[in-house]
Amino acid sequence: MAKVTSKGQITIPKKVRDKLGIESGERISFIEKNGIFYIKKAVKESPFDKWVGKLKTLKGKKSDTITDELRGR
Repeated sequence: MAKVTSKGQITIPKKVRDKLGIESGERISFIEKNGIFYIKKAVKESPFDKWVGKLKTLKGKKSDTITDELRGR
């Protein structure tokens, strides 16, 4: 069990951190399924995945628009 601070922070019990392999400064994810929340160690996104994610935001845009955005217009 964990207590929520006034800033919305919680301390994950050491036993849970050890089991999940979570160390200080690492990120965790909260996943909701059927009203139950699960926590898991966040997986670092690879540079390739970041690049693919950025490409998805360009879908449907004209090349002139993309060029303007890259140039800060």
